[in-house]
Amino acid sequence: MKDDDPLSHEEQYHEKDKKEWRAERKERSARDRSKYKKTDWDKRLEKERVMRAEATRDGFERGRVLAIAQSGILVDKDGRLFTCSVRGSLKKEKARIKNLIAVGDFVHFTPVDEQEGVIESVEERHSVLSRSENIHRHRQQLIAVNIDQVLITTSILVPTLKPTLIDRYLIATEKGNMSPVIVINKIDLLTHPPEGTLDKDLENERKTFEATLEAYRAIGIPVLPLSATTGEGLDALKEIMQGKSSVFSGQSGTGKSSLINATIGAALQTGEIIEKTGKGAHTTTSTHLLPISGGGFCIDTPGIKSFGVWDLKAEEVADYYPEINDLAPNCKYPNCTHFSEPECAVKEAVEKGEISRLRFDSYCALIQSIKEKYRPR
Repeated sequence: MKDDDPLSHEEQYHEKDKKEWRAERKERSARDRSKYKKTDWDKRLEKERVMRAEATRDGFERGRVLAIAQSGILVDKDGRLFTCSVRGSLKKEKARIKNLIAVGDFVHFTPVDEQEGVIESVEERHSVLSRSENIHRHRQQLIAVNIDQVLITTSILVPTLKPTLIDRYLIATEKGNMSPVIVINKIDLLTHPPEGTLDKDLENERKTFEATLEAYRAIGIPVLPLSATTGEGLDALKEIMQGKSSVFSGQSGTGKSSLINATIGAALQTGEIIEKTGKGAHTTTSTHLLPISGGGFCIDTPGIKSFGVWDLKAEEVADYYPEINDLAPNCKYPNCTHFSEPECAVKEAVEKGEISRLRFDSYCALIQSIKEKYRPR
């Protein structure tokens, strides 16, 4: 039977009942959950104590990766810094992953002298922020690990607010066992836009901003509108970072380094937006883990122009849109994609304003991009 035969589609719709489909969704969602709970600090601390004892027993030192640069991997051991290389045998483990070691990793290493060492092993991670490598989509690129929350950093006008990019980060955050916080920087530009901004562009950005606030707060995602320039909203950001390990990640030019400078008093290099394209310059060229006064860490990451979610299939996308997933059982077909099927409860809810149009459009765009990625060439 041909794939485009309508009877074959009908059989696919009724092949499994709704209970089976819901069970599959639940199973897929469970696969993305780490066995560690974010709030289970006692268990995590006990595991770290055991790991430290094992490292000592084996004659190694235990430290945390602060940065990765061309000169080597910077590892902190109780305030002492070592520039480390990686043991050759460890490199052989490289397969579907681009980088074996990431900022935030706890490693066991052998000191060579007072300033250098060799990494022998990497401890198991309790959380991972990663994406598909840009060039080789079949490889995972680690951004940061062993962190509590991702500060998904966006901005107003330069560059413009992109809800589709926010959703990609939200999925990667949930898959990696972290909590998300959406940070919208440069809100001062809504009242004092850059010279030459067209009225229609400003109005469109204002509507997108308001729709973003409403859509994500409705599903329980914290959204912090702020400005690194005026200081508005920075106190709320400082409070949410206190005592936690956070990573700033997002599009180039959204002001991640400026926000870190403003919140923890760091002096990271910042740069100007490239006027010709309106896109940000990559002022951060490597990832760094920085301590926060009073407790906690934050990580600054290089800006990205695109973000591919690692290891995500089209049929799994709805699992990360709770407002869509909750209504899916009410659709006529148990495996409804919510694109063109009749009697779709999700599309009806969008038309009635019960589901955010912004989120639904993002859902559709993400599925289309995954299908394009796997389309035979």
